[in-house]
Amino acid sequence: MSAAEGPLVVGVDTSTQSTKVLVVDAATGQVVASGQAPHTVTSGAGRESDPRQWWDALREALRQCGDAAHEAAAVSVGGQQHGLVTLDGHGEPVRPALLWNDVRSAPQARRLTEELGGAKFWAERTGSVPAASFTVTKWAWLAENEPEALRATKAVRLPHDYLTERLTGEGTTDRGDVSGTGWWASATEAYDDEILAHVGLDPALLPRVVRPGEVAGTVRDSHDLPFSKGTLVAPGTGDNAAAALGLGLRPGTPVLSLGTSGTVYAVSERRPADPTGTVAGFADARGEWLPLACTLNCTLAVDRVAALLGLDREAVEPAAGLTLLPYLDGERTPNLPNASGLLHGLRHDTTAGQLLQAAYDGAVHSLLGALDLVLEEEADRSAPLLLIGGGARGAAWQQTVRRLSGRPVQIPEAKELVALGAAAQAAGLLTGEDPAAVARRWNTTRGPVLEAVERDEATLARIAGVLSDASPLLERNTTAD
Repeated sequence: MSAAEGPLVVGVDTSTQSTKVLVVDAATGQVVASGQAPHTVTSGAGRESDPRQWWDALREALRQCGDAAHEAAAVSVGGQQHGLVTLDGHGEPVRPALLWNDVRSAPQARRLTEELGGAKFWAERTGSVPAASFTVTKWAWLAENEPEALRATKAVRLPHDYLTERLTGEGTTDRGDVSGTGWWASATEAYDDEILAHVGLDPALLPRVVRPGEVAGTVRDSHDLPFSKGTLVAPGTGDNAAAALGLGLRPGTPVLSLGTSGTVYAVSERRPADPTGTVAGFADARGEWLPLACTLNCTLAVDRVAALLGLDREAVEPAAGLTLLPYLDGERTPNLPNASGLLHGLRHDTTAGQLLQAAYDGAVHSLLGALDLVLEEEADRSAPLLLIGGGARGAAWQQTVRRLSGRPVQIPEAKELVALGAAAQAAGLLTGEDPAAVARRWNTTRGPVLEAVERDEATLARIAGVLSDASPLLERNTTAD
């Protein structure tokens, strides 16, 4: 380990598939050690994980960091959002956690929206219209399907809350993560008694919401991690809010994340409330807001098209009038949950490379449409897009985003932005700084900027036209069994 200039901090990313740990020099942002260990997730409509394996994975990831973790002065946990963790009176899981991508609660989401004033009520009260991912719908599903588990539950937590509580012995959460539950009122920044009463959830079972910059606790005596007793524990937050910290986002700076699904978001000083449900009105981890929109079909869908064609994912050719809507898993933006992929414009001289480029175009069109809904009217549409996620390093993705956005694109060199954002939050506890300012001091967005090219209005118009013309077909598919 190289000599550190300042105190060391630990940032944790407990995601769906693994736990990652970074030990970071709080003075410079240099990553001095890292570790990673996997989780297991059930397959099918029910996606569950045993929370205890998150702790085991954290132990293993920290072990890989060696002595550096023992020297850390503060730690923070960023985690997958929305998951429902139910604990008994001894703090042990009653059942496996229901994860964000467990879709069994879709009927409960529809019913809750209808029963409590409709989409407008939910958007105004919580900032978001509940979908199957939201925790409140999972609690309603549990009440209907496993009442005995409900009766055994003495504490309700989110994934990041569970790990933080095992560190400190105190039940806490933060505004960024709790804003994705569906039972936290964004206008008052407090638990919503009406919603909790409606779903039969006693607020006494919920964790205390720690404010930004507040210490959640210290590492307690009885633990099996390499932290020293008294190590400070920050509030932690949800993964998107942690990534926003890791980028040091200022209001209005747009982020486009290319993963299995795609997300677009920007920090805002205004509380969002979109009754269409397209934009989730999340809070950030600093006291502002993080309006976010999500598309279901991104890198995985494009890679599937490439595999079907027998092509490398970079083997694209200009699409030449071809349109492919890659809605292989249905789509969330636009809201076509049961739609399938649609191809228009196929001719004898169409090449496989053109088909692949059309898949990229269709996926990026959806993301840019969502971005327009996330950004406020006065946002600078010429500012660089921050391109992150697994697809951000791909040349075909980069060039498609440039061509269809007409904006410069910046690709940060920093990796593991969720863990890096958690580390910045931990560093802020030690220095008294805004964690986003810490990340900016670390220069986490440093990376190449690709200059803007002329926006491909013809392709955008063509895709929009096909989407509009095919709307009756796609919407009819949404009601198919």
